[in-house]
Amino acid sequence: MRSIESKIITFFILFILGIQLVALLSLRSAEKSKARAVMETELINSQQAVKRLLKQQSAALSETVTKAANDNTFSRSIITESSTDRSNAEILLAAQAAKLDASWAIMLDDKGHIQAASSPQLSAYSKQVSSALILDAGRSGIASAIIVNNHIPLQLSAALIKTSQTKNWLVMAFPLDKNFVLAVEKIISFPVTILVKSHQHWQAVRSSLNEEEAIMLAQHTPVAITPGIRRLFFNNNEYSTLMIAMARELVLQPPEEAIIIVRGSISDLLAPYNKLQIASILITFIGFVMAVFGNITFTKLVSQPLRQLSDIAKRLGGGDYDFTIQVSGDEEIRDLTHAFVSMRDGIAHRENEIKRLAYWDTLTDLPNRAQFVFLLKRAIEMTNAVHQSCYVLMMDLDRFKHVNDVMGHSFGDLLLKKVANRLREALPKSQLARLGGDEFALLLPNSDLAAAQQVALIILSLLEHPIVIEDQAVDLGAGIGLAGYPEHGDDAEILLSHAEVAMYVAKRKVGNNFTVYSPEIDQSSQKNLSLLSELRSAIQEDQLRLYVQPKFNLDEKEVVGVEALVRWEHPSRGFLTPDQFIAFAEQTGIIRLLTRWILDKSAALCAALIAKGIDLKISVNISTHDLLDQDLPVKFADILTRHHVKTSSFCLEITESAIMNDPHRAQITLERLNAMGVELSIDDFGTGYSSLAYLKRLPVRELKIDKSFVMHMEEDDDDRKIVKSTIDLGHNMGLRVVAEGVESAAVMALLTNMDCDQVQGNHINPAIPSEQLIDWLRCKEVLLIS
Repeated sequence: MRSIESKIITFFILFILGIQLVALLSLRSAEKSKARAVMETELINSQQAVKRLLKQQSAALSETVTKAANDNTFSRSIITESSTDRSNAEILLAAQAAKLDASWAIMLDDKGHIQAASSPQLSAYSKQVSSALILDAGRSGIASAIIVNNHIPLQLSAALIKTSQTKNWLVMAFPLDKNFVLAVEKIISFPVTILVKSHQHWQAVRSSLNEEEAIMLAQHTPVAITPGIRRLFFNNNEYSTLMIAMARELVLQPPEEAIIIVRGSISDLLAPYNKLQIASILITFIGFVMAVFGNITFTKLVSQPLRQLSDIAKRLGGGDYDFTIQVSGDEEIRDLTHAFVSMRDGIAHRENEIKRLAYWDTLTDLPNRAQFVFLLKRAIEMTNAVHQSCYVLMMDLDRFKHVNDVMGHSFGDLLLKKVANRLREALPKSQLARLGGDEFALLLPNSDLAAAQQVALIILSLLEHPIVIEDQAVDLGAGIGLAGYPEHGDDAEILLSHAEVAMYVAKRKVGNNFTVYSPEIDQSSQKNLSLLSELRSAIQEDQLRLYVQPKFNLDEKEVVGVEALVRWEHPSRGFLTPDQFIAFAEQTGIIRLLTRWILDKSAALCAALIAKGIDLKISVNISTHDLLDQDLPVKFADILTRHHVKTSSFCLEITESAIMNDPHRAQITLERLNAMGVELSIDDFGTGYSSLAYLKRLPVRELKIDKSFVMHMEEDDDDRKIVKSTIDLGHNMGLRVVAEGVESAAVMALLTNMDCDQVQGNHINPAIPSEQLIDWLRCKEVLLIS
């Protein structure tokens, strides 16, 4: 890692270099912009000068041709010879052209017909241009134009040959030679080049530049040009060029184009500034070297106390807080030192607080799960060293969620504190921890199974005594799981996991219990987990079957309804009853998908029955998850609408425990279902721990007596009393009463005498596949049930 010195030095070096670079680039950019502006102004002025010079030369040549045409001797001779001997006329024209340094000369009549020419090889284009030129000359007596013929730019001048007999014209062509471009360069102080385009390529025909530069300029000139100023780059130099189209006033389309290019060098214009830049760079370098040395000296003065503070920070970072912090220096350094002292004290305090929050439960002041795992790991190491064993007990309170929902979370927190204090007082030598929620754990180092079981019994006996909070006595139970090292695992996490598996097995048993972990119960848990993962696929792949069990009306002696049940034809495990998968489906929430499947299949069965003229009420069980689903009424209404079935054809059965998990939300859902016209029933009545005050407010129409009271009522006098009391209670509340679990005619007779409304059980008929229901109803044996 680079030191603070190198960072400061590097920063200042980069800072200085950045400033100098920005300054140099800004200066360079400004110089270029200024040079281009100056060059553009000078080239625009040059354009006017070139045009004036062309005009002056045109006027001078026109005057020369006019004098030649007005020479009486020449005019009489040429006209005479052109009419008698044309070859002599051509000789006279050639002599006159040579005398005036013209490239050629032509005499034409006033209709544009050529009478004689200085050269028989004169191009047809030259003749055509001459004929066109005299049309302009006819208006003013003189005319001029610039053409390109055989890559040579020519300036044409025409004048009238005045005689008394005829009216003829003299046209002469003068080349724009190198003397012309040199004369232009002398006036404007810029190199001048005449380019001629032929076959889509420019060619330098006249130039004040050397041959190589003229060729290079022609190569870099765009094929399609517009007059004006353009920039060109070649030979690592930048140039501004002024492109002037040669004047063409004739109608004829020329075979070749010609332009005049005035070139100005931006690079030459910037040469003085470049020298200034070199001097500026040299000054910058000297200043840079001085700044670096000064910066190094200053940095060393600052970095020494900072290095000391850095060493202090490293010690603090390593967790060493017990040393004196003292650094000498200026007032700012002393303030920084005091800040470090405050930081050290603050960090030490917060670290202790963080450790407490990370490893201790703030509610009960017990170790939390992370601390308990650490303690368990250490206990395993110590136990392993002395070749002994240790045990873990994991405990989960029963009905704690119900206490929270009814009494509030504040009451629940007080209850957890009371439980923690009671366990701490009863087991002072055990390491107690709260793992979360209502789960507690105990660590028993150097202990065996018998001692662990004794502790479990102590805990269960403690919970048999109600806990009084705010004059409210609360009865709690618990399920306890035991797992020991090394019998049940050689790792802390594995040991906790096995204790948790055993704890949930204990909680599924009736009453307070403890369970010692064994591989068999773990395999059972894994089997159940696998079963749950397959249940979702079973719903999608149509492995489930709808079964129904008839409900018989004792007064009318007829079947008035059926209860919808589900069976699972597992591809590998065979025929599974609800007891083997419903409970686990409720724990994971898959029960909602299962309920929707049952409702859909039941609605389809109802529609099939109605189509056959059979009117039966179908009862469907609703789980806790379904009852707390606020969208259940909407989902159920969609199913009924899809199958064109009325809500009055259904009765939804809800257990007491499902209602009491969240009475408020449950009542909202039940009221919405009742408003739709769906009948509601309390299933397994008598097995829960609900309050009659809740039942009084619920919009139910039916009570179903749990089969545990019905099946043995013939032999058990207590069961008969419970059933009779429940029937009377239901009737007094205006409810229909159904007894399930009727297995014999004697039980059915007792229920008839007790005025029970409806019965259901294997004596009526066991559950059958839904597709067999219609045939069963038509069977005459149904009418013989008595």
